[in-house]
Amino acid sequence: MDFLLIGFGLGLAAGLAPGPLHMLVLTTSMQRGLAAGLRVAVAPLLTDVFVITTGVLAVGALPDRAVRVLAFGGGLFILYLGIDALRWKSTERETATPAADLRRGFLTNLLNPHPWLFWLGVGGPLLRSAWDNSIASAVAFLVPFYLLLVGTKVLLAVVSSRGTRFIDSTWYRWMIYAAATAFMGMGVWLVFAAVRGTL
Repeated sequence: MDFLLIGFGLGLAAGLAPGPLHMLVLTTSMQRGLAAGLRVAVAPLLTDVFVITTGVLAVGALPDRAVRVLAFGGGLFILYLGIDALRWKSTERETATPAADLRRGFLTNLLNPHPWLFWLGVGGPLLRSAWDNSIASAVAFLVPFYLLLVGTKVLLAVVSSRGTRFIDSTWYRWMIYAAATAFMGMGVWLVFAAVRGTL
């Protein structure tokens, strides 16, 4: 089994799949610039150590109730972030702190049920298999996976932060509104999916 190719493939798929962290990278980069967006983009490197450890040790699946509670809490938090983005004013670019950006990215990724489901259902067993093969195989799986997972979000931060230079303030504000609305939509969807148990 070529764990290097598997890592590249899964990392690219996970990096391109739209989700809450994508929207947070987008809105943060547009609102507060590239540096703030990059701090959010690296969130998986901070949160996934705990998620991966749990996934490797469990190599199964979270109880359905736990997944639903996680999704419900995550949906409420994402909904809050969308509402907060709607209330944003341009003066916040100067007042936001690096710690606040890291904290938002950390919580968004930690409360998102999708990384948990991935590592418990797919990533954990693959990593265990790679580790059983050799340490080099485990590294060959993890490095390209996170290179592409985080790299796609870094690219999104660069593009969205620089794109604002070429649009006027009216379009800029409408883009913020659109992103915030999409953010809130994700939050509502997660909450209802958790209540219905359709994750």
